[in-house]
Amino acid sequence: MNDAQIGDADRAYFNGNIKTIATESSVLVSSSRYLNHAGLRDLIAQEMLRRNGPDLPNTAYIPEVAQILHDLEDMGQVIGLFEAEKARLPRFREWLEKRSLSNFTIAELEHCQPGTLGEKIRDFMVNSGYQLDIFFQEVQVVNDFTFYLRQTALSHDIEHMVTGFGPNHGGEVALINANLHAKARYFRPEMHAFFSRIAFYLKAKTIMKDGLHYPQAMAINLEAEFVGSEQGRNWAYPIMLVDWRQYVDMQIEDIRKELNITPILPDGLWDATNRLCNEDDPHYGESLMEAAE
Repeated sequence: MNDAQIGDADRAYFNGNIKTIATESSVLVSSSRYLNHAGLRDLIAQEMLRRNGPDLPNTAYIPEVAQILHDLEDMGQVIGLFEAEKARLPRFREWLEKRSLSNFTIAELEHCQPGTLGEKIRDFMVNSGYQLDIFFQEVQVVNDFTFYLRQTALSHDIEHMVTGFGPNHGGEVALINANLHAKARYFRPEMHAFFSRIAFYLKAKTIMKDGLHYPQAMAINLEAEFVGSEQGRNWAYPIMLVDWRQYVDMQIEDIRKELNITPILPDGLWDATNRLCNEDDPHYGESLMEAAE
């Protein structure tokens, strides 16, 4: 049994606004196990070509695609990659052995001072309307692989906080690209490819939808891709490997200096970019820019 099990809580979080959908599948025979999966073919075609309508949010079916991609992995090979990289990379080995989860509670962050990471996390948990624990919520940590699943899900929004790439259209694109570049520079290609499998999908579908349906969002996409890639290549190491519990009482500016998280964009730069591509946004269609002369 594959330990990467996406549960009902995950589907409820991402798919809660879905109303109706109908799909059809065909039969192909290919050398690609991905192309041979009829459900994956249908979902990728749909999610790369559709609009972000009010009946089907932009986040729809991320759990389903993630589950399929995990189910298609050769888990023996993946565990072998983990072991090889643990032997080569002391920081990676320490991160896995320590198993420090960023499953913070509001109460344990009450003492954190203004400007610290802990204060930022607490504010997010209290006021954002979102939850820190967004994926693999029902996975129990019993080995290196399950720790990786839980911790990277828990730390996603913390990465938004420390990079300055907000939870918005531009920020999500930037953070994806920052992680892709940082991990490619740190891990062997096969390990990087595994860690980035879902990020590849998210990047591809976003580029296609923006390019097909949302020209202004595509312009932001390109800008965010560039800035995110630049920052990620500057990181001291992939921030996936940070034990954020050690940093809750540190000022965010000091964390950025220590981890070489730079350049940092002006606050709020991309805050309104969701309206460029999310048709359920009350300001959808309102322009954010003018063409250069």
